[in-house]
Parts: sequence; structure tokens; C-alpha cells
Amino acid sequence: MPYDQKLADRVRERIAESHTNVEEKKMFGGLCFMVNDKMCVGVEKERLMLRIDPDKYDQLMEREGCSPMDFTGKPMKGFLFVVRNVLRTKKQLDYWMDLALEYNKTAKASKKKKKALTFLHDV
Repeated sequence: MPYDQKLADRVRERIAESHTNVEEKKMFGGLCFMVNDKMCVGVEKERLMLRIDPDKYDQLMEREGCSPMDFTGKPMKGFLFVVRNVLRTKKQLDYWMDLALEYNKTAKASKKKKKALTFLHDV
């Protein structure tokens, strides 16, 4: 199932309000927004994927519409899904986006994989 384009547009607009270093990448069968070279938020099917402060994870999981981000059978602490039906208003979306964008300021960037160099030798 493709990701929700309208939700992606809302996320894109919200990030553009305050950030310029943004890259969009297709991953997890959806669209991921990298902010300041760090995974921040994404849209997967009809839900929002957020990278949030792991210390707030348990508290946030109690909120309506939240579920663990689980692609491998093991939930990833600090990542969660929020279903679209609790993101109807700008205020609702802003609440979740603010959590992800705030954590992005202190989140560690993933180590970039170095590309192998290929040397051509004269034969």
C-alpha cells in the first residue's frame, strides 16, 4: 500500500516552517524526512512514524492512536507510529511533529556508510 500523500504534504509543510536542511528518502515502504541529516519523521501507509526522545516513549505510548514501530518483530524504543485519524487538525499534527523536531536537535545521526573506492589498473 502506498503512503498517504496528503499526510506527507502536511508533514512537508510543517517541517518547512522551521527547517531548511531536509531530505526526503523513500524507505520502509513510505517516505522518510531526514532533518539535519537525521531520521526525524516519516509517513508509512496511513500513519506517521516519529523518532522521539526514548525517555518519553512509554508515556507517549499511552496516547490514543500510538503503537510501537515494529518492522522486525522487535519494537524500536524511541520510534513510534501515530495513526492518521488522530492527526486531523493542525494542532494535533503539530503536537507530534514538535516532539520529533525537538528531539532531532539532540538525536545522534546514524553513521554514514563509506563507499568503497574502486581503482582501475592498467592491464
